Amino acid sequence: MAEEETQPRNRKERRAAAKDSGKHPSTATINSAPKIPMSQPDRSGPKGKTLLEIADERTAALQGMMSSGQPFEKSLGDGLARDENGRVLLPAKDGDGDNDDDDAVMGAGAESFFLSTSLAMVHFTLDVLVFQQYAQEISWPAIFQRTTIAYPILFLIVYMMKSEMANRFQTLKQLLCLAVAVASGCYMIYAGNTYDYFAVMKQAPPLGTLWIWSVIEMKLGYGLASIAVDVGFLLWNGYTVF
Repeated sequence: MAEEETQPRNRKERRAAAKDSGKHPSTATINSAPKIPMSQPDRSGPKGKTLLEIADERTAALQGMMSSGQPFEKSLGDGLARDENGRVLLPAKDGDGDNDDDDAVMGAGAESFFLSTSLAMVHFTLDVLVFQQYAQEISWPAIFQRTTIAYPILFLIVYMMKSEMANRFQTLKQLLCLAVAVASGCYMIYAGNTYDYFAVMKQAPPLGTLWIWSVIEMKLGYGLASIAVDVGFLLWNGYTVF
């Protein structure tokens, strides 16, 4: 009973007893641990490249690529602008490929819709001008009807020339548009100087619209060539425009 009363009952008493006896609890723990071998540290230096050396090499490589205009990664060397996650922002534009990029962004269907709508307005305007040219009373229902009939035909023609297959054969496409421009332009000049006013009123709007579309589709050289042929046909036969 007396031995139990002499035992320390809490931490404070245990510390006081250890202080009186000259022994610390941590000392007993260290003494009871396995023997730690004593040896000198390795002073031979690192076996590979340090982090500082790797960082310096990476910085030098990036600076070299930036100065030469090369992308950071070869997989991104396609000329496309990308965000921080690598997603394409804008299509690259390279010389003659500007029109192809615009077509890819808008799409053949959308471009055909806008162009055919504009051509339908041209057809409508030419139809009204023909009535004015021959001093005839304008028949609005007939004009609207002819424009409505011409619109899907114009859309189909434009869409076919904007298709991927047509874009593969650019030279053939340009030659076809050149033939259409020459044929429609020369025939419109011939009809205007040969046929009576009723035939001209029927044929001039679609022929004029077809000629305008073919010139729009052609490159500058082909367009100038078609105009030169039409003007030569006009002068050669002694026809007049008005």
